[in-house]
Amino acid sequence: MNELTKTLLAADEPRAVTVYNANATSPFLLVADHAGNLIPRALGRLGLAAAELQRHIGWDIGIAGLGRWLAEALDATLIQQNYSRLAIDCNRPLEASSSIPAISELTEIPGNAGLTDADKMARADEIFRPYHDRIEAELDRRRQSGQATALVSLHSFTPVYAGIKRPWHVGTLYQSDTRLPPLLLKGLRAQADLVVGDNEPYAVSNETDYTIPVHGEARGLMNTGIEIRQDLISDQAGEAEWAERLAAIFGEIEAELRMQALLPAA
Repeated sequence: MNELTKTLLAADEPRAVTVYNANATSPFLLVADHAGNLIPRALGRLGLAAAELQRHIGWDIGIAGLGRWLAEALDATLIQQNYSRLAIDCNRPLEASSSIPAISELTEIPGNAGLTDADKMARADEIFRPYHDRIEAELDRRRQSGQATALVSLHSFTPVYAGIKRPWHVGTLYQSDTRLPPLLLKGLRAQADLVVGDNEPYAVSNETDYTIPVHGEARGLMNTGIEIRQDLISDQAGEAEWAERLAAIFGEIEAELRMQALLPAA
């Protein structure tokens, strides 16, 4: 791609964002920053073998399927991003070095080396911004219509990272919201078979994250992130099982939030 290139995605390629259950009634708005592992044709798989894009470095394994199951179970809207985080990470500030990574874990990304400002801008304009603009539009619509909203960001994590085995089955991620995350932790920890991380395996910050700080914290919304270990949702059975678990927990959370008057009475 040269400096004069204005378009990254061809007309016949999928758009960056997909919305499920656009008219859903649940207060929970589900978003998935890393649901897809597509690479724009113009980028030629970033110089990687196809198998590399199926690994955790390419996307959040299992989240696209789980998100759809959960959206259906909760009657919730799901907004998901369809392109690989190796093209551009939609949960990183654009100025962060990890926005377009030169290396992910131990894997070098040849197609991300030596990028011009125009190259970076094309990825931001056609992948990053359409996704976040769609979230903004949905949040604006809900505010104008008086629909209560709690933002839930869905992610998955690899069982082993940099050679270190991770003990958690699931974890919460949050920054400063003290309303939704404690209820989610309580619901998850009530399930005796789970090892639950509290801001593990990751924590949210303005430097390393975009979705929760910008769409949740800046708007004063209740919000939380969820991280599920990828081997637990690597097939449809696992996706469905975890969607069922989470739907039950979020049903209890919604009732509790209404009881606390943090959501309007149903």
